[in-house]
Amino acid sequence: MRVIAATLLASAQAASSWKETVDHVNANNFGWTADIPTRFGSVDDVPEALGAYLPSDMEYAEPEVAYVTPTNGGLPSSFDSATKWPQCSVISNVRDQSTCGSCWAFASTESFESRRCISTGEDIKFSTEDTAFCQPFFGAGNGCNGGNSAWSFFTKHGVVTGGDHTDKEPTAGCLPYSLAPCAHHVPATSAYPVCGAEGGSPQCMSSCSEHKYQTSYHNDKHFADRSYSIRTASQMQHDVVANGPMYVAFTVHADFPTYKSGVYKYVSGKKLGGHAVCMVGYGTLGGTDYWKIKNSWNEEWGDHGHFKIVRGSNECGIEASASGGSFASSTVV
Repeated sequence: MRVIAATLLASAQAASSWKETVDHVNANNFGWTADIPTRFGSVDDVPEALGAYLPSDMEYAEPEVAYVTPTNGGLPSSFDSATKWPQCSVISNVRDQSTCGSCWAFASTESFESRRCISTGEDIKFSTEDTAFCQPFFGAGNGCNGGNSAWSFFTKHGVVTGGDHTDKEPTAGCLPYSLAPCAHHVPATSAYPVCGAEGGSPQCMSSCSEHKYQTSYHNDKHFADRSYSIRTASQMQHDVVANGPMYVAFTVHADFPTYKSGVYKYVSGKKLGGHAVCMVGYGTLGGTDYWKIKNSWNEEWGDHGHFKIVRGSNECGIEASASGGSFASSTVV
């Protein structure tokens, strides 16, 4: 009972701390609606769920910028990767990075598994655990402490299979994510139990955690053939239409966590840090062009785990840090 009472108190405090922002957004015609973000008790809780290095950061690194050949027949007015490639359930699957600044690993891995499925037809989850905690950290990232796009590392070092924390055999793969999703500032449920204390990055054992998995860690590595970065909104549109979801990163301000629906545009609040996410499509709503983005804060945040953000004006830097890659027949196993 004490746990429930404490959680309810935390929920009430969270609502109070966000109320001014939510009321301001909803009282004006900014093009999007806000709600109390139950994941965060206050603005101070948000940075632990970020972690992407941005072009202005000294640690920033990215694959070489490439030119994407325009799509034959021109671009469609709207596009959704999950609709275009329904056989790839990984595109619509929303993950949870837990209390760890590993968003860079999630955005990287989710775009990798989506593009690989599109290329090969194999609807397989890949390991955010391997990407976040087992990659050689020479520019990609440092586990829960932040990082860059890992696409260059997928070409050199590969990544093993691995599902979400709650997955069981056979969908768990070699190395599922070890950090559990949890109820941050709301009453716990069976799906989201009470959160434990935040810890450091898990240690990489370079072995599969699932003992029933028949392939060894080293033999389970899968590689991309090519990695590249993309510039301009038009190039990003052509690339997502031709190849599928991509890694993007942007600056999170204090109003962003309250997003619920519509097309997000920065309204008010201080900068909280960089966040990496998976861009899955684009469109236009109420005359405003947008990118459709999949977040890694579970399906209960935002619009079923997704959000829309203004397209074409580099809103919050969303068009300044985009990357992806491709697969050749020789790299598919």
